[in-house]
Amino acid sequence: MQQRLISLRQPPIKFAHRGGRAHAQENTIDAFVLALKLGATGIETDVWLTSDGIPILDHGGLLRTGLRRRKVRSFRKEDLPSHIPTLHELYQTCGNSFELSIDVKDQAAIEAVIETSREFEAETKLWLCHEDWKVAASWRDSTSARLVDSTRLRSMKEGPERRAAELADVGVDAVNLHHTDWTGGLTTLFHRFGRYCIAWDAQHQRRISDLVRMGIDAIHSDHVDRLHDGFDQADY
Repeated sequence: MQQRLISLRQPPIKFAHRGGRAHAQENTIDAFVLALKLGATGIETDVWLTSDGIPILDHGGLLRTGLRRRKVRSFRKEDLPSHIPTLHELYQTCGNSFELSIDVKDQAAIEAVIETSREFEAETKLWLCHEDWKVAASWRDSTSARLVDSTRLRSMKEGPERRAAELADVGVDAVNLHHTDWTGGLTTLFHRFGRYCIAWDAQHQRRISDLVRMGIDAIHSDHVDRLHDGFDQADY
């Protein structure tokens, strides 16, 4: 068994991806409620802004109307299907005791997301993710939320050490990589710069336990039960 490395986050966060899509319809209030009931310590979701300025939680951001698919941003909130929740509804129903990772698919939504998190006193448990770390860095002066560089190792053309240094310089708190990108050496490198390490798409118990032993700080999975089993297997 590999030696366990120490994560910066104690304990690491168990994020239910899209609310734990293995257990309920993804990105719905029912999924969020169930994920927390099953023991997830965090929820992951995606945000878009409607035409009337409401941040809503949906992955693709497209709705079919007849033979066409239209962007969510072209709809008013009242015209969306009832299963698509707002960020306000998530907090109103589930409270603020959990960590919330939001993939900011629509940059226009960022101000409303921050304002809503403050309304529910949840800003310090908010993780704002974007595929361009420079965009995430541009939010630093606007929020105390944690900012996340969601990327792949192959996209770090400058190398991971240079990326870690750049993230530290601009105040981006974490890097989120596919679980296959992570090694114990890589978590150690980012931790040396004080950056949190997050793994996404970890769907199997054995891989989850391996990530915990690598010192990962948070894991995104569709399966809350497998998160628990993986952590237990790692004897965390």
